[in-house]
Amino acid sequence: MNRGEHGGRAAAAARVVLADDEPLMRAGLRTVLESDGTVRVVGEAGDGEAMLAAVERLRPDVVLVDVQMPGPGGLAALRVLCARPDAPPAAVLTTFDLDDYVSEALRIGVQGFLLKDAEPTALVRAVLDLAAGGAVLDPRIVARLLPRLAEPAPATPRPLDLTLREGQVLRGLAEGESNAAIALRLGLAEATVKKYVSALLVKLGADNRVQAALLARGWEL
Repeated sequence: MNRGEHGGRAAAAARVVLADDEPLMRAGLRTVLESDGTVRVVGEAGDGEAMLAAVERLRPDVVLVDVQMPGPGGLAALRVLCARPDAPPAAVLTTFDLDDYVSEALRIGVQGFLLKDAEPTALVRAVLDLAAGGAVLDPRIVARLLPRLAEPAPATPRPLDLTLREGQVLRGLAEGESNAAIALRLGLAEATVKKYVSALLVKLGADNRVQAALLARGWEL
């Protein structure tokens, strides 16, 4: 979703469905997310089943999901959600930063993994980045995952014989840029960037853009 100006009016706020089994936590997160008017929580859910129903009914721009909830847990519900061809960007939002949760979330195909103790401005910015097609990982999680998900940096400037343009797009992924931001920086159509991203996932053996970004960290591109 484009967050720029259109027709002289500010773009609509990013619409979010928030899933957490603690009402007080949901209330606090809603307050943080809606603090500057760029994000609007359009739906809340206390378990995975309710989250899936809310997403189906409300068609949000972003879904934030806690890991541990009653019934179908957050990861189980995300597995169902991310398998849908029209699924909105989804991120795990939790107090738990265990590596197993992160790894499983990445395998499922979520676009972000955020911790609830993140700075309020960082949380809002992360939602906006997700709504724009970016991928977001808390820096503390990146530092812990790099040794597990990436091999030591190769000696060649561009791993896997990437073309110059592929390297430029991959650099954008590593920096958390959305497809729209990469397209603007490189002077390309957004559809062209999407094709480059798809090709990069194949070359890198990555399941999603978050994994590709993690693999590219530390490489000279």
